[in-house]
Amino acid sequence: MTAHTTPPAAPAGEAAPIPPRKVLTAAVASTFGWALDLFDLFILLYVAPIVARLFFPSDSPTLSLAAVYGSFAVALLVRPLGSAIFGVYADRHGRRRALMVSMVGVGLATAAFGALPTIVQVGVVAPILFLLLRVVQGIFVGGIVASTHTIGTESVPPQYRGLMSGMVGGAGAGLGALLASFAYFVLSKAFPGERFDVWGWRFMFFCGLISTVFGLVMFKYLEETPVWQKLQAAKAAGKAAPVVSPLRRLFGREYRKVMAVNLLITFGGGATYYLASGYLPTLLNLVAEVPHEETSKILIYGSLATIASSLLFGWLADALGRRPTFAIAGLCSLVGLPLMYTGMATAASLAAITWYAIGIALVAGAVVAPILIFLNERFATELRASGTGLSWNIGFALGGTMPTFASLLSPTPAHIPTVLAAFGAGLALIYLIGVLVIPETRGRAL
Repeated sequence: MTAHTTPPAAPAGEAAPIPPRKVLTAAVASTFGWALDLFDLFILLYVAPIVARLFFPSDSPTLSLAAVYGSFAVALLVRPLGSAIFGVYADRHGRRRALMVSMVGVGLATAAFGALPTIVQVGVVAPILFLLLRVVQGIFVGGIVASTHTIGTESVPPQYRGLMSGMVGGAGAGLGALLASFAYFVLSKAFPGERFDVWGWRFMFFCGLISTVFGLVMFKYLEETPVWQKLQAAKAAGKAAPVVSPLRRLFGREYRKVMAVNLLITFGGGATYYLASGYLPTLLNLVAEVPHEETSKILIYGSLATIASSLLFGWLADALGRRPTFAIAGLCSLVGLPLMYTGMATAASLAAITWYAIGIALVAGAVVAPILIFLNERFATELRASGTGLSWNIGFALGGTMPTFASLLSPTPAHIPTVLAAFGAGLALIYLIGVLVIPETRGRAL
């Protein structure tokens, strides 16, 4: 693997650029598709303490919380299966169709959570139904990754791929969190106090239908990427290599080491993200004891911070290269997160808590921003959706279990910041080890 230090002006293997309007459509589809996916996932995180009481009650609040985060991890753990199914479909039949089917599916699955009976109403059946829906949701989410994480980057000029990576992977996630924060704010106003614990959380899940509508609309306006169309034209002309199963190639000798090295970055980055942005609502509610309405405002500020840092670090990936950008983000995580977790626990004012939350959110966006394009540049077009989707989802699935372990290792809510600080430092080291062994991919033709 040859490292590149500067991107070529016009790589020989690139497809012809598409018109700006189509580039914009692809960018919107990828960014908002991933944003709505994260919106659907963050809904659970924002109402985790309520869901813990209604579906997984116990004498220990941290044990109940661990059960909720365990259900969150269930959806993440089945995401690789979704990427295997929808990734192969996207590589063979197009990114556009894969996006539509997966977005409609995840929206319907999310909305169904709002109609579930609680453990008081139907007993043990309630948590079982909850977990089954998490499995269904996770499979469709895996499909969204396989499509959104290739559509945008395959449709823009090479010099903007890093920025697109930050826009989709990081800013899209921040936008999803922002939408969830806004829904949380509106519904906490509409259902104040105890009414939110009765009806507000249900309407949070009903908002998942937005993803279904978006998927149907995008299917009408979105076109296939020029890179994938070029491959299909080569196949039709008999100029492409014989079709081999993407999964067989990915886990065979050709890509086995690539997949293993990718996981250092995706696991380290994914776990850091979920312990930062993902755990932030719980940190504000249970540790800092911030009321619902104020928490929603802080989460909005944090989401904006994630969007800003994602775009910045995506741009840095184009300007400096993928590896230097990963290194900067990893060092920010190693030094910054432990200080901010423990600082929030001792903060004496709402303003101080808000600034710590914004700092945590900034790091979350930074570590994720360059991952998407790095993965894209590691795989050939005929298996890019499968390779990117599986690399991302396996790493983020394993990373998504970290909030569960953090909760289990915290005897009381007061111990959570110290545990998070230790986890944050350890995961930053794994991320930085990945930086040492990965190749520089900037400038590689798609």
